[in-house]
Amino acid sequence: MNISEFISGEIGYDYSYLSSLFSSVEGTTIEKYVIHQKIERVKELLVYDELSLSEISYQLDYSSVQHLSNQFKKYIGLSPSHFKNMRDNKRKPLDKI
Repeated sequence: MNISEFISGEIGYDYSYLSSLFSSVEGTTIEKYVIHQKIERVKELLVYDELSLSEISYQLDYSSVQHLSNQFKKYIGLSPSHFKNMRDNKRKPLDKI
């Protein structure tokens, strides 16, 4: 089930009406909002460094790791691995402080 079907079914209104209302209030589409939320969660999970990119992709219901990577790069401007490496380079180990 895609997001439009889910929202329409849960709220009981036509998706085009809900989409128009959402866009007028938030200034973005529902789809872009959902993508932004997912990308923020990907960033959070990358920083925690407890899951592989494949596990993150599965957990956030992406169709593939490649889809997640492409979407991440489109919105953040970096690949997930580059984003993760940047974070690692900025962090100082406790014994180096």
